[in-house]
Amino acid sequence: MSEQNCDHNCANCGSYCGERDTAFLKETGNKLSHVKKVIGVVSGKGGVGKSMVTSLCAVNTMRMGYDTAILDADITGPSIPKMFGINTKADATEDGLLPSVSESGVKLMSVNLILDNENDPVAWRGPILSGVVKQFWTDVVWGDVDFMFVDMPPGTSDVYLTVGQSLPIDGLIIVTSPQELVSMIVEKSVVMAEKMDIPVLGLVENFSFMKCPHCGERINLFGESHAKEVAEKYGMEYLAGLPVDPALAAAADSGEIESVNIDGLDKVLTTLRELLQ
Repeated sequence: MSEQNCDHNCANCGSYCGERDTAFLKETGNKLSHVKKVIGVVSGKGGVGKSMVTSLCAVNTMRMGYDTAILDADITGPSIPKMFGINTKADATEDGLLPSVSESGVKLMSVNLILDNENDPVAWRGPILSGVVKQFWTDVVWGDVDFMFVDMPPGTSDVYLTVGQSLPIDGLIIVTSPQELVSMIVEKSVVMAEKMDIPVLGLVENFSFMKCPHCGERINLFGESHAKEVAEKYGMEYLAGLPVDPALAAAADSGEIESVNIDGLDKVLTTLRELLQ
């Protein structure tokens, strides 16, 4: 917004300028929440396995001995509780809403845990969606958390802005797939992160390849990957190339994501661990 038209009320402004400092917009978390690092998991479009990557990051950091949580900010497409096999409603106390806890100890909050019927569509407008995400940060008693992963909705919508401006995001993981359009889509996520002054930790390519179940040959289902070149173009780390794995999909569908052991996340986990050092 030009200086001539600026009313100096940044809270209601969607523009970005050199003098804009969004630090004052950050929401204060629940008084009983102590979250060390908040990691946003984003994708330029839907269907690339962003929620799957979010869940795998949470499961594996928990296995490393860290207290881990997932804030499901994908309000209109909440899939996190199903992956963890949780379908009971969240409880509340006078201190706030209590997150559900998975079998391995991952703390979860999602709109499906507060709806009367988890199959009901969430037909809410942008400001309401954004308000719910803020409440998941301010009103939920998260307790002690080393890593909170925020599963963002795809694209660069109101919720993306709300999370970036209201939550103390320490870094973003961008999830993509090997199609030709990946460069353009990733660029949108990178530019958005830059506008909000949020560091990008790196790129995770999902559906990177699959192994033939008979001979073990690597098959590029979506053609030759360009993700490493895209990461290099935008100065990002290429953190992982994850395979198409029917067993992983079956585990997620049956609520048993915590039973999965998957290779290829070492660089992701190292990057996360370094944030706490």
